[in-house]
Amino acid sequence: MTSVPGPESIDDLLARVHVVALPMRVRFRGVTEREVALVEGPAGWGEFGPFPEYEDPEAAHWLRSALEMAWQGPPLALRSRVAVNATVPAVSAGEVAGILERFPGCGTVKIKVAERGQQLVDDVARVAAVLQARPDARVRVDANGAWTVAEAAHAVRVLDQAVRAVDSRRAPGTGPVALDGLGLEYVEQPCATVDELVQLRARLAADGVHVDVAADESIRRAEDPLRVVRAGGADRAVVKVAPLGGPRRLLAVAAELGVPVTVSSALDSAVGVAAGVAAAAALPGVRSGAGRAGGGGTAGDGAAGGGAAGGGAAGDDDLPAAGLATGGFFVEDVVEPGVFSLVDGHLPVAAVAPDPARLEGLRASADRRDWWLERIRRCHALL
Repeated sequence: MTSVPGPESIDDLLARVHVVALPMRVRFRGVTEREVALVEGPAGWGEFGPFPEYEDPEAAHWLRSALEMAWQGPPLALRSRVAVNATVPAVSAGEVAGILERFPGCGTVKIKVAERGQQLVDDVARVAAVLQARPDARVRVDANGAWTVAEAAHAVRVLDQAVRAVDSRRAPGTGPVALDGLGLEYVEQPCATVDELVQLRARLAADGVHVDVAADESIRRAEDPLRVVRAGGADRAVVKVAPLGGPRRLLAVAAELGVPVTVSSALDSAVGVAAGVAAAAALPGVRSGAGRAGGGGTAGDGAAGGGAAGGGAAGDDDLPAAGLATGGFFVEDVVEPGVFSLVDGHLPVAAVAPDPARLEGLRASADRRDWWLERIRRCHALL
C-alpha cells in the first residue's frame, strides 16, 4: 500500500484518537450503535470506522483515508455543495414517510431491498410508499448482493414496473396503468459476484428491461476495483472514500472506471461524510468529462476533478446524487445540529471539526477504546 503523510510515530497517532459511539434511530447493518475512531491531525480531522467484521488488510484502507484527511486535507473542490439522495432502510411501508422527513429536499431516494426475512412484495410496498410521499423522486434500489441472477432479473423487472406505474395525477380505477414513466435509476449490487452481475446485465438486456446495474461491494471490497466494469458487470459504480483508501484514491479509481459514479458513505459520522463530500466535490461533472479515463484527479498531488477535463468550476448538480446523507440515521452526531446538515437536498463542501463537548459525551467505553486503538496499531503496521 502506498504511503501517505501521517504522524511521526504510532504513539503520536494513538494520542490523537477519539473513539465515539453514536446511537442510531433505526437498526442498520444489524447495529443500533455505530462506533468510529476520529483522528485530529495538522490538516483537519479524519475518520477510521471499518465495520468489526473487516479483517486488518481491508481495514487498513480506512486508516489510510483517515490519515490523508487529517494530514493532507481534502482535494481541490470544483463545486460548493453536493446533491445527495435520501436513504430508506428495509422498514415497513408505514415507516417510510417519517424517514423521508429527515431528508428535506432530496429528489433521489435509495431504497434497501432484499432484506433477509422479507419478500419482494415488501420491497414493492416500500417503493410505493416512497413515491406516494415524493411522487417525482428518482428511485434507486440496493440489494447488497442478496439475489441470485434469476431472482434479480425478476425483482428488477417488478420494481421497475412499480416505479413506472406511479402517476400522482391518475385517480384509482380510471383505466389501465401506463408503464411509460421514468423507471428505476439503477439497481445497486443486485448479485454478489462479478460473474453474476455480468449474467444479469445480459439477462436484463434480453428481457428488454432497461435498468442500469451499479456495483458497490464488487468495487470497494475487491482486490481489483476495476475488474467488475472491465468484465462488463456494471453500468455504474458506487464508490466510498474510506474503503478505497482516501479521496485521491477514489478520484483515481473513478477516472479509470469509465462509468458514472455515485459517491456514497459507509454509515459515517459527520467527519467521514465530509470526506465523501470532498471527494464528490472534486469529481468532474457528467458534462465535463465524467466517464472518460483521465478525467478525474490524480492520487496524491492535491489536484482533482475537472482540471484534466478542461478546467473551470463544475455545476452543483452535474453528478448523480451522492449517497452521503446518512447523518439522519443517528440520534446524535459529533457536530451540533445545523452545523453540517442538508439544505435543499444538498450537503455543503466544508471542513468538519467535532464539537469537544460531543466528543466527551459520546465517548466510547474504555474497553471499546482499547479495542479500537489496538486495531489502529495493527492496521498502521500494514501501511
